[in-house]
Formats: sequence, structure tokens, C-alpha cells
Amino acid sequence: MPPTDRFVISFAAEPPQEPLPYGRWADTLAGHFRAAVRDLEAEGEEIGDLSSEIAWFPDRTYAGRTYIPAVARTAGGYEVLGFVSFSEGDQGPNDFQARVDFTSDVAEANPDWKLDLNDEVIGGWRGELGKSAAMRLVWGVPLVPGGAIVTAELASLAVDQCELVEERFTLIAPDDYRGDVLEIKLWSKGGDELASESLYVEDDED
Repeated sequence: MPPTDRFVISFAAEPPQEPLPYGRWADTLAGHFRAAVRDLEAEGEEIGDLSSEIAWFPDRTYAGRTYIPAVARTAGGYEVLGFVSFSEGDQGPNDFQARVDFTSDVAEANPDWKLDLNDEVIGGWRGELGKSAAMRLVWGVPLVPGGAIVTAELASLAVDQCELVEERFTLIAPDDYRGDVLEIKLWSKGGDELASESLYVEDDED
């Protein structure tokens, strides 16, 4: 195989290792998530308390930390989104951290969406000639039926993938590198592309 001209970090994160959180483990994670929600700067908005169960997404481990994304709805009609991360020590998970944000832009208000995506930058990666990529955590659900696996593509190169787990997925992939940005794609078991979404909202032309 000849050398590539797209030298970029790919498939850097471990695939999911555990089932979706449940029981006491879910309660532990929820405690950190809810604490982060209580500390959230709501920018003057009355987002309200959490009014739904926290929906957990597949775990992914990168650079020594495991990330478990989550979303929940609030009494004010907002969606709270974020993740709980931790390191693995000799005595089990430790050094828990949680990061959350909120949005009023929810799936049911956007019938044209085919994927409901959330994302957060969790680090960086330096490539050739000092160019850098943002290492981005992406999680979400498909809004069209028949999907089996989701990929992250950068300049038409697959840089991560995740099988759907209860119709949920988590990716960790390089983004915004050499002018290229991530494209998230949903595939069927037979390899048919069912949906493709960018993480970047294009401005409507006048």
C-alpha cells in the first residue's frame, strides 16, 4: 500500500467495553451528572430541574480517561447534555469529572434531522507541520430506522466508528484538521448509507 497524504490520528479510542450504565453504577454517574447540572451557568434561562431519566450512551476510552455521555430533559423544556469521565485506578474508577451544557434545540422541533448529535471537544492532537486537530467526543441517536453502525469521517476517511447500542452511539474523532471537518454517517448492516450529518450548521443563504 502506498504512503498516505492524509496523516491523521484514527480509531484512537477504545471501543465500548461495558453495557450501558445501570443499577448502582448508573446512580454513581448520575450523582456527578446532576451535580454538574446544579452548577450549570444557565445564562439567565430558567431551565428547571431534570424531569426525565438520564439516558446514558456507550463508553469510550481515550488518553487514559473513559467518557460516558448522557442527555436528559428538564422541566423548562430544555435538553441537558454532557458527559461523566473518569480514570481507572487500582481501586476502580476515580477522578470523576462531569461537564454539561443545555439547549432548546431538540429533535422533535427539527423534523428534517436524520441524526440527533451532541459533541464536545475533549483534547487536541498535533499533526504535520504543527497543524492541530480537535479531538471531539460525539454522541447521539439515529432518527431514521434500519441503522446498525455509525462512522465519523474526515475528508472521506473513516476515523472512528461505533455500533448502535440501544439506538445510541459514541464516537471520539479528530475534527477541524487541515480545513476538514467531521461528517457523521449512519449505515445499515448491509453497508448502505442511511444518513449523513455535519456537526456544523450552515447559514441559510439570503
